[in-house]
Amino acid sequence: MKRLGLLGGMSWESSIEYERTINELVRERVGGIASADLIIRSFNFADIEALQVDGKWDEAGQVLADAAICLAHSGADAIIVCTNTMHRLADVIQSAVSIPLLHIADTTAAAVKAAGIDVIALLGTRYTMELDYYVGRLRTMHGLTVIVPDEPDRMTIHRVIYEELVRGIINPQSKSEYLAIIDRLLAKGALGIISGCTEIELLIHPEDLRVPMFPTAHLHAVAAVDFALAE
Repeated sequence: MKRLGLLGGMSWESSIEYERTINELVRERVGGIASADLIIRSFNFADIEALQVDGKWDEAGQVLADAAICLAHSGADAIIVCTNTMHRLADVIQSAVSIPLLHIADTTAAAVKAAGIDVIALLGTRYTMELDYYVGRLRTMHGLTVIVPDEPDRMTIHRVIYEELVRGIINPQSKSEYLAIIDRLLAKGALGIISGCTEIELLIHPEDLRVPMFPTAHLHAVAAVDFALAE
């Protein structure tokens, strides 16, 4: 079994689900009392969020790159960044280490294409929805047509993530607002929904929708286990 290095805590509400899913899948596939071989660097999300708000992405990149180097020196065979938003810094992190970084957008795109879908809607933080590091990768590297919400809806999605979900607050009213936003995206032609923020999976579940939902944290965790158990 290969050792996985997790960069988590951004927020811990979702990254703890990575740990749970990875360990459950390893036990399911290997059997007995097997569990994953993990090294975890969990950040104080208040520090990371402050760098995001202040636009100090270079500083944030150095923080995550330094942590990735420590994970590699500790024997990690791959890096898993347990958040969509901080994949903005994936190239910076990857350039700091010689072991692979398993990119969350790539694992998600593979699942979308496997489902036969080429027009997809993306929910996430405003950074993920508005900047090119994620939408652009889905479009240019994977050939997907990506629809993002209008600005008022983007603000609602972002507010709920940072004011509620990262704090462990699950609000039925916010769920209703998200489902209304999703209906508007479906009216624009979306054939499926990417929950492009790992916390969204705490609020919206596949059974809530009438189209396929692609839960990025779960898909990323599955890809991590595939890597760890590959011959």
